[in-house]
Amino acid sequence: MIINLKIVRVNSDYCDYLRKYDNKVAYNKNEKELRPFIGILFQIDTCQYFAPLSSPKPKHKNMKNTLDFFKIKNGELGAVNFNNMIPVNDNNYSLVDLNKETLTIAELKYQRLLREQLAWLNANYHQVKNKSSKLYQLYNKGRLPKNLKSRCCNFKLLEEKCIEYNK
Repeated sequence: MIINLKIVRVNSDYCDYLRKYDNKVAYNKNEKELRPFIGILFQIDTCQYFAPLSSPKPKHKNMKNTLDFFKIKNGELGAVNFNNMIPVNDNNYSLVDLNKETLTIAELKYQRLLREQLAWLNANYHQVKNKSSKLYQLYNKGRLPKNLKSRCCNFKLLEEKCIEYNK
């Protein structure tokens, strides 16, 4: 049975908390503004996971899919960064409304991009699921090459911290 992926925005306070324990948790703010930390939500074993989406960049077209990096429509629509996936609880994120009335052309373009990313990822659900699960399993068994492991969040540690945060 395929469960559709969802686009969600993760709470920045939750990310800040996790970053105290793992510096690989991606930042969702810079000095100027809070940028939305948007990604896909899916299940690995008994835990919900969030993997951040990257907007399309010219470099994506030349990059290869790897265990921790997955191009969306050959990079035309961006990528999923599985190395930065984090466990989440229902309290740590909100669903992104992809049908909301937008105010600006930029917002409309961004909303359209998110819809296209989600449609493509749902159409390729098995690849998303297999890639995320394989990375998760290999990391936890200590079977990743050193350079790949060094890019990944510590999934088991963050699962423990997710439980603590949500108590």
